[in-house]
Amino acid sequence: MSENPTPATESPNEYERERVPEKATKGHSSFWGMYAGEHTAGTEFMIGPLFVAWGVGAWDLITGLLLGNLLAVLSWRFVTATVATGTRETLYYKLEKICGARLAVLYNLANGVLFCFLAGAMITVSATAIGVPFPGITMPTFADLYPTGFAWTIACIATGLIITVVAVRGYAFVARMSNVAAPWMFLIFVACGVVTLGKLDSVNIVALMEPMPGTEQKIGFWGIVFFSWFCNAAMHIGMADMSVLRFAKKSSSGWASAAGMYLGHYVAWICAALLLVYWVRERGADPIEGVAPGPMVFDAVGWAGIICVIIAGWTTANPTIYRAGLAFQGVLRKLTRAQATVLAGLVSTAAGIFPAFAMNLLGFVGIYGTILAPIGAIIFADYFLARRMGLPTEPARQAGLTFNWNVLIAWVLPVGIALYIHASQGIPAHFLPLPCWLACGILYLALTKMSSANRNLTAAPTSS
Repeated sequence: MSENPTPATESPNEYERERVPEKATKGHSSFWGMYAGEHTAGTEFMIGPLFVAWGVGAWDLITGLLLGNLLAVLSWRFVTATVATGTRETLYYKLEKICGARLAVLYNLANGVLFCFLAGAMITVSATAIGVPFPGITMPTFADLYPTGFAWTIACIATGLIITVVAVRGYAFVARMSNVAAPWMFLIFVACGVVTLGKLDSVNIVALMEPMPGTEQKIGFWGIVFFSWFCNAAMHIGMADMSVLRFAKKSSSGWASAAGMYLGHYVAWICAALLLVYWVRERGADPIEGVAPGPMVFDAVGWAGIICVIIAGWTTANPTIYRAGLAFQGVLRKLTRAQATVLAGLVSTAAGIFPAFAMNLLGFVGIYGTILAPIGAIIFADYFLARRMGLPTEPARQAGLTFNWNVLIAWVLPVGIALYIHASQGIPAHFLPLPCWLACGILYLALTKMSSANRNLTAAPTSS
């Protein structure tokens, strides 16, 4: 295993359209640091306070996060990591063999754009920290959808450009950045929680986290379970993390996701929620409008907190932009991986200028999971079930198809129905990825069984 950095003068080989060779695989340490850094990150400073704004009950939050994060870890370990180390291919290359190059372009475009929007939310969070020492920058609130001014725009652009430069260096460099930053960032989150408890003169987290009188409860226990399980649905059951876990020596590296889930999506979320609890109880802030992360963290732990918010946004956006770049490369084949990553970084930076993505993060991550995660069910079906059912694996590759209608129908039909239900019935988006995923996989197998009977396709082993 080589842990040496890629020289700046070389273009690192990311094996976008081939199996990762054994010499390029990495041990567990690369993934524990990456997941801890990616999920103990800038958006955690947004999600915790948004739970407060949604009026979550204390026990619903504490127990719901325990269960939901466990389910997320199991999804990474036994679904994503198993497929990733078995194929050693990116999601995008594997999918192309199943659905055909023309349909893969459509998915890659949707995947790349939605990941850019997610990275944009992280850029927004980092920019709120940059704005603290510059009073001329107007901070956004939960209610803001558009840029708050020219100075805010410049802060977002500067943040986005730095993040893009790091992502261009490739996965190995991204992993090293996360390994270095993750332990320190987690300590800052804990410090925010401890200092805030001191300011509130109480260590009774359960009592402090109870919603203020008059706050509408928009999320309960099962809402917390499903949100924490599926806020990263596109990455685990949606198979996007095949792009990084294909470098793992063993599928057991999937357990590394626990570092992100329990340090970031448990401890960090609760510590971040306490920040807004303090501002609501002691400073009279409106929980519905909220307070930007930068000022809250600066008030709690000073300049160390500001640096943490900035770096935390970077460590999350870096692998997200890296994934988006791989998706864009699947659309624009003539681009190198570095050029595609630059394109993803520019789109992410443009999205980060608009606070709408960060300030509506609870709803957005459910929608992007609903759209992207079902494709993972098709890869799951192809890898685990097709041969057992006597169905062809990688049917587009076998039949020479450029557009597999079975995949399109199996993907679009459940997603379209789910988004209609979300819009018309107000069902929270975080409840939708699981039924969409199951429906997509079942529908794909049924359609493949019907169509394969009319073609000379066999249940051939997956090509290497």
